[in-house]
This record gives sequence, C-alpha cells and structure tokens, in this order.
Amino acid sequence: MIYLDYAAATPLDPRVLKAQEPYLTDQFFNPSASYLAAQNVRANYEAARHNLAQVIGARPAEVIITAGATESINLALNGVSGKILTTDIEHASVLSLAKVRDGVVIPVDAKGRINLSVLESSITDEVELISIGYANSEIGTVQSIKEIASIVVHVRERRKSMGIDRPLLFHTDASQAAGYLDINTARLGVDLMTLNAGKCYGPKQVGLLYVRAGIQLRPLVYGGGQEMGLRSGTENVAGAIGFARALELAEKKRKAETVRLSELRDDLEAFVANEFTDVVINGHKKHRLPNVLNISIPELDGERAVFALDQAGVMVATGSACAANKGTRSHVLMAIGLAPEVADGSLRISLGRLTTQSEIAELKPILAEVIRTQLKFGAAHA
Repeated sequence: MIYLDYAAATPLDPRVLKAQEPYLTDQFFNPSASYLAAQNVRANYEAARHNLAQVIGARPAEVIITAGATESINLALNGVSGKILTTDIEHASVLSLAKVRDGVVIPVDAKGRINLSVLESSITDEVELISIGYANSEIGTVQSIKEIASIVVHVRERRKSMGIDRPLLFHTDASQAAGYLDINTARLGVDLMTLNAGKCYGPKQVGLLYVRAGIQLRPLVYGGGQEMGLRSGTENVAGAIGFARALELAEKKRKAETVRLSELRDDLEAFVANEFTDVVINGHKKHRLPNVLNISIPELDGERAVFALDQAGVMVATGSACAANKGTRSHVLMAIGLAPEVADGSLRISLGRLTTQSEIAELKPILAEVIRTQLKFGAAHA
C-alpha cells in the first residue's frame, strides 16, 4: 500500500503515542480535581500548553486547546460581531461562517494567491475580522501572511486617525503549515491562529487557537470555565500532551523535510508532465507547500481514477476530504478558474514523513497506467 493523502490525515507518530499513553491509562485523573494525583496531571497539561506556546512563539495564556481546527475556527470567527472578510478558497468552516455572517468573500487568482491591493480595498469599515488560510490544503498555495498582517496594521492606523472604533483582527488557519512553514505568531504578525494536531502526526480531534493577549472572544461552549473561559469541558490531557510532542517533532524536522519532500514532489511532477502533455499543475509554482501536488487532466474522471488507484494499492484524493465526502466539485478548483471538465479530472497527491523515493518510483508506472486506462474508458463511453 502506498499512502499519499497526508493533507487529509497523518499517522500518529509512535513517539507521540508513547507520550500520551500514561494519560490514557494510569494518569486518567480529572485535572480539575483537588487531590495530588489530579494536580500532577494538571501540571503536565499546563506543561503541554507551555510547549505548544513555545513552538509558535506565544505565551501559554494565549493558547486555547480545542477539539480540532474546525472548533478553533468557529471560536475565532464567532468571537467578533462585525463582518468577516475571507477568500473563496478557504476551508468549509470559514466559508460557512462567512455566509451566515454576511461576510465579504474575495477572489484569488488562477494560482490561488490573493491580490493584496484587492484585499486592502475590500476592507470596509464594517469588517472586524479577516480570515486567510496560510496554505491551501487542495492546491498547496501559500499566502503572504506577513504582508497581509502589514495591511491590517495600516488599516487599523487609518481607522484610528479617522476616529473609527471598530477593531480589526487577523486570523489564519495554519493547519497545513505545521512542519513545513514558519508558524511563529510574532513573526507572522497574526492575532489569531488555528493549528490541528491531526495534520502533523499528532492525535485527531485536538487543535488549538492562538489568541493574542488583549483580544476578547465569545465562548462557544459554556460550563466550568476551562481554557480561560473560552472552551468549557474536561480537558483532553492525553490529546494536549500528544499535540505538544507532535508539534515539537514537526518543527525540528521542518527544514529537512521541506527539502526532502520538495525534491520528491518535483520528481513526480516532472514525470507526470512528461507522460501527459495536457496536464495542468494546479497552484503556485513558487509559493506552495513542499508536499502537495495537485494535477488536472482534461476528460479524466478524477473519482474513478482515485477508485482505480485504490484498487492498485495507492491512496490519493481528488480534493479535500470534506469535498470528497460530500461528493461535490472542488470549490477551490472552481475558484481558480478551472473549467468543470478540467476540475473533475483532478488528483491531489500529498506526500509525508513516511513517503520514500522508492515509493514514488513504484507509484509512477501505476499512476500512468491508471490515468491512461481511465482516459480510454472515458473516451469509449463518451
């Protein structure tokens, strides 16, 4: 079996599982209890928060541990009363919230990048929060987060000079960025940032929201007041400790993995381009994740190709796992202007820590054969 869908889910690192195990068995105590064993668990939970904060260049009190990226995004976007501004290639959770909140959705270019001038001109005085994904999960395009942060600062200063009281916050979903890009919040200049343990070889259903000191959000879940009053409920101790270990490991491996996976991706991309002259490489050639290759071939049925590859022992995707689960055409590929017949012929191949050169070599003939077979099948049944 060749697994190449790391953008959807990563396997749990054995070192992460080892760090979690005591809190899944013997150290099961509720960290809010008063006896010593529970307070030791509390101390270890807070140590995990400290370690998470250290990796992202934040203070422990600025890290809210959640049940994943979707909750983190909801907490960030529901925490403001004004309009939300975002792009048309964001995660479904962002776009759904923007829709119900009468948000402003701006387009990206054909490579999935934001035009910074369009962004700045779209920030009306009613906009209170901007949410821009750091790196897109489908096409791998990376946005200029630092430059966007500078625009936000400029708009804040303009509002202040005009006596406009409405604040302006900048949120980024960095779920796909961990382990590949710089996620230091101070260097990025963001006010809010989402991370997801399940995307960096940690446990699923664990995430975090970085909330810059001084920002007041409204809680989604009310109860005992855990997580600085923003996320009530008994803490997921094992999850937090596993997340902290996973993020530490991802950061240590970041530079080496970026180089290694870029080389493997480029090798595979060159092979596909040589085999199929009409292939479209989706995303930005320069500003992209090192591990994501999204290709489209006109007249190919992407879903049938994914099924055929699965039968051959290769696991890839047609787009995001969310879109595939709903059986819908990728909104990301439509947003970058692909014709439906091209978008429907897309494959997302995402590499990861366990991907080897020998796997890529084994994949090449399988991928070429499946694509050719599916193109012939499509032509015969047209």
